[in-house]
Amino acid sequence: MRILVLKDHLSGETRVAATPDSVRKLIAGGDMVEVESMAGMNAAIPDSAFAEAGAVIVTNREKALASADLVLCVRDPGSEALAAMKKGAGLCALLNPYNNKALVEACAKAGISAFALEFVPRITRAQAMDALSSQANLAGYRAVVEAAALYGRAFPMMMTAAGTVAAAKCFVMGAGVAGLQAIATARRLGAQVTATDVRPAAKEQVLSLGAKFIAIEDEEFKAAETTAGYAKPMSAEYQAKQAALVAEHIAKQDIVITTALIPGRPAPLLVSADMVARMKPGSVIIDLAAAQGGNCAATKADEIVRTENGAFVAGFSNLPGRIAADASALLAKNLLNLVPLLRDKESGAFSPAWSDDIIKGCALTQAGTIIHPAFAPAPALA
Repeated sequence: MRILVLKDHLSGETRVAATPDSVRKLIAGGDMVEVESMAGMNAAIPDSAFAEAGAVIVTNREKALASADLVLCVRDPGSEALAAMKKGAGLCALLNPYNNKALVEACAKAGISAFALEFVPRITRAQAMDALSSQANLAGYRAVVEAAALYGRAFPMMMTAAGTVAAAKCFVMGAGVAGLQAIATARRLGAQVTATDVRPAAKEQVLSLGAKFIAIEDEEFKAAETTAGYAKPMSAEYQAKQAALVAEHIAKQDIVITTALIPGRPAPLLVSADMVARMKPGSVIIDLAAAQGGNCAATKADEIVRTENGAFVAGFSNLPGRIAADASALLAKNLLNLVPLLRDKESGAFSPAWSDDIIKGCALTQAGTIIHPAFAPAPALA
């Protein structure tokens, strides 16, 4: 199978879909790997490192796309790249299909088999392919680093001859993959950490990391999780009580990190304008949901907003891209583990295992048709 690793051309994207280590393993598996020149430049991987690993460095993007069986990239490769790909080839990346349905349609029109890493199912067998989790982990870490850079004070308590520096108070909203990593990182830096989540099971995870859990823990909260581990919709009464508790808590915090995302929908509003207005001068909000509208009313994607009361609201839309070397290494391993399901075991040719649950979960298009149920057109009524 001929695999092409593209240089991502979306503004601000610094990651690359392969590393020298993943290239070596792909070649050992029988694949031929081509890497577009300068693809790893922003992730501290020069062309020479890819070449030493056995990859062919290509400079003619269109020619390479025309002969590739499988194209690997980080995000949407763009309409020109899709037009240059040969019919029947595969594309695997973080394609953001819910917010880019035109890309799904374009892949079908071009006869390309597109696979969205966001849709890799959350099952045990697919954990090593779960790019959302690997990237969210780093996003949670980087969020705390960015907060520390913006915050004009120290995170840990310090006792000096000149006086005592109080520890920063950090509040993490959402205890998923990113939130738990943010909690752990803030704790390592010495902050006093609290966290909240709508899932009762998250409390144990928060406490295990040494943070304090903040929530209205009534009977409704205790029953607010399905057997599959998802949160149930809460009553308006409960939401009002929880919002009041959170508003009072946020007013006392130095750092707030929000992490709530819902696939295919705008990010839920967690921090209202009134809550922001009550925060202390110099306090910091890092909004991990900025790319989907933000969890904070003051968030602007890819901007750092200074509010009237002197608080900072940072809406970095690509936090993993701000730690490109490690983010690329993890993403490359996710793709490396997925590729065997796209390769025929006998011939080594590009031949996705269409009956496999993982492929069925992440495949968007096949042979000119949109096959993912979230995007496939509804059958015509008789």
